[in-house]
Amino acid sequence: MKKIGLVAKLINPEVVKFCAEVTGWLNARGVEVYGDGEISKRVSAVKKVSREEMPDAVEAVLVLGGDGTMLYAARLVGGRKIPILGINMGGLGFLTAATATDAYACLEKALKGKCEIEERMMLSVGIMRGGKRIADYRVLNDAVIRGTIARLLKLDVRIDEEYVTTYRADGLIVATPTGSTGYSLSAFGPILYPTIHSIIIVPICPFNLTNRPVVIPDRMTVAVELGSEHLETVLTLDGQVDMPLKAGDVIEARRAEENVYLIRGNGKSYFDVMRERLMWEPRR
Repeated sequence: MKKIGLVAKLINPEVVKFCAEVTGWLNARGVEVYGDGEISKRVSAVKKVSREEMPDAVEAVLVLGGDGTMLYAARLVGGRKIPILGINMGGLGFLTAATATDAYACLEKALKGKCEIEERMMLSVGIMRGGKRIADYRVLNDAVIRGTIARLLKLDVRIDEEYVTTYRADGLIVATPTGSTGYSLSAFGPILYPTIHSIIIVPICPFNLTNRPVVIPDRMTVAVELGSEHLETVLTLDGQVDMPLKAGDVIEARRAEENVYLIRGNGKSYFDVMRERLMWEPRR
C-alpha cells in the first residue's frame, strides 16, 4: 500500500495537527498521501487531488473524524473496493476503527496487509415521480423520510410490491445493519450485527403504537409512497444530503450492488465497541 487518501474534519484544530503528523509518518514509510484542496492547503506534504479523482488515485482512505466524516468518505469512494480506516476524532464513533492513540498501530498493520477488512452492505435509494426515476443515491447508514413541520405523515409501505401497512408517523427510517446504531437506534430500532445482510424499517413516533420496527432480508425491495396531502417532506440520506419530496412520490430502497470495506481496529471486536460507545455494564 503506497498511496493513501486523507479525509478529515478540518474544523477541529486537533485534527489539522494530527493530519500533519500522520502524513509525515506515512511519508517516512514511502507512502504518498493525497487530499483535496482544503487539506493540501493546511498540510504541504499532502498531494492535491480533486474529490472526484481521489478514488482512482489511492489504494486506501484514512479518515480522521467521527461517523459523519466516515459516511462522507463512503460516498466519496463510490462503491469501489477501497478499504477505509477511520480514526475517531469526533463523537461516538461507531464506524471508526481506532482512536488517535492506537492509530499508528492500525496503520502499521494496514501497510503490511495484515489488517482485517469488513464488508458492509449499502442501500440503493431512488425517487420515483410520475412513474419516472428522477434520482438515485447510495447510503451506508440510512434513508429517512420526514416532514419539515411537526405534522404526521401518511406513508404507504410495500415490500416486493406487496402492501404491508400505512404508517401515520413523524417519519420513516430505512436502514442497513451498519445504520442500526444511528438514527434507527434512537427511534427504538434493533441493533443488528453490521455484517448481517438485512434491511430495517423503523417508524418515527408512530400514531399507532403497535407499529414496530421490521427487519427483512436484503433481497427484498421497500417502496414508500407519500400521501397526496404532503407538501413539505424531505428525504435525508446518511444524515448529510436532503432531497425535497412531492406528494405522490415513491421512495424505493433495495440492497446496492456496491459495498463499503472498513478496516477493523486493533484487536477490538464489535461488542467491545458497543460496550464503550453505549456504556453497557462491564463484567465485574
